[in-house]
Amino acid sequence: MHAPAVGLTFEVMLDVKNLEFNYDGAVEANSTLSFPDFSLARGQEKLLLGASGTGKTTLLHLIAGMLTPDVGRVMLAGEDFGAMQGAARDRFRGRHIGIVFQQAHFVQSLTVLENLQLPGLLTGETVDLAEAEALLVELGLAHKVHSAVSALSMGEQQRVSIARAVVHKPGLILADEPTSALDDGNAEAVIDLLRRQAAKAGSALLIVTHDNRLKERFDARVELVAPEKTAAK
Repeated sequence: MHAPAVGLTFEVMLDVKNLEFNYDGAVEANSTLSFPDFSLARGQEKLLLGASGTGKTTLLHLIAGMLTPDVGRVMLAGEDFGAMQGAARDRFRGRHIGIVFQQAHFVQSLTVLENLQLPGLLTGETVDLAEAEALLVELGLAHKVHSAVSALSMGEQQRVSIARAVVHKPGLILADEPTSALDDGNAEAVIDLLRRQAAKAGSALLIVTHDNRLKERFDARVELVAPEKTAAK
């Protein structure tokens, strides 16, 4: 695991406790997804690993505040994030979380640089355009700064997604299946890119995946198994 940046304190950004969720809205022993307790601090990285059907996407959505837990809590930056509602939850997510989705979601009518400003709209804070442009240059996208996002290749879209997730220096970066469709060389490059940008922003990094190749790259892991049989590592 990478060492934290010099002077960075281990502020706990994410703390998951006694978490359970049921898509039917009723907590029943035979239909409830139960998740292991774990935490993640600034400057730390962790792999959330699980095969299809183990609930890793549900857990990602609970952590990101897209779903509300039936039991337990998701603490984000010291606040009970799972208990927040509506616009308050959206603003808090925008301030503290950066998400790299499995499939890129951009506003097609905006340029690449304009898409990087979107996190500020949720928080009411202005994204520094010079810093955003410098980030794109660092990611090899200097020639695409003012291009339409429709002009991007798949690899360029992924790099822009990472840039948008880190541009506001969130406390927590969530990456959803960033390597699942990549060969070994490209998968390694994307993981290295995520790690570098998380370290630069001083963020915690949680990578959610079923890609067992990543086990060798991460000492800290949470492994999800069949429902009702979770284990943390």
